[in-house]
Amino acid sequence: MSFSTHLRKLAAPIWEAQLRHPFVIALGNGTLPERKFKYYILQDARFLSDLARVFAAGAVQAPDSESALRFAKLAEDTIVVERSLHESYGTQWKMTAKQMTTVPMAPTNYAYTRHMLSVAQRGSAAEITVVALPCAWIYCVVGQQLLKHCPPKKNHPYRNWLMLYASPEFAEVQRWMRKQVDLWAKTAGVEEKRRMEEAFVISSRYEWMFWEMAWNEEEWPV
Repeated sequence: MSFSTHLRKLAAPIWEAQLRHPFVIALGNGTLPERKFKYYILQDARFLSDLARVFAAGAVQAPDSESALRFAKLAEDTIVVERSLHESYGTQWKMTAKQMTTVPMAPTNYAYTRHMLSVAQRGSAAEITVVALPCAWIYCVVGQQLLKHCPPKKNHPYRNWLMLYASPEFAEVQRWMRKQVDLWAKTAGVEEKRRMEEAFVISSRYEWMFWEMAWNEEEWPV
């Protein structure tokens, strides 16, 4: 069994819970209120900004030039996606890029990104890849599952979102990350593997919490 497969088995109940989450189900069948989707997109834009920093840290820690270049490209692509969100949804909701990027981070989003940035600051390339892997992998699974069970019609309100995360191009990102995790796990020590397991499971939990945050339109209590 590959190490990435082992990681997914560790987090299997968490992943299964995500596919059953009401936000994901409503997103797939098009019944999700636009208010909740807008909340989600604005929080996701803030999340992507920090995810790009995580990938940039991976480029610094990468043990070889090819991996460093790929991490740098992932950081660049993440920023491009973030900007496209600003342009497309910003126009739709009559919000400037500045307005979108200054929306306060919700508690869950803040905690999740601090978790990732903490690993990025002190971790190896393998740990950095693992902490970001659930984001790429879970979205690929969610996108493909929703597309399979409920193919969106042309008038589906969230068709563009579904087609992006069910695309072969997006699937390739998580395949590369899994490949690197499996490669680097072969030479990782017992303690590093333990940290990789912990980071993966925690990120998987935060992924479920991100859906929950958006479904409840979470705010700071005080």
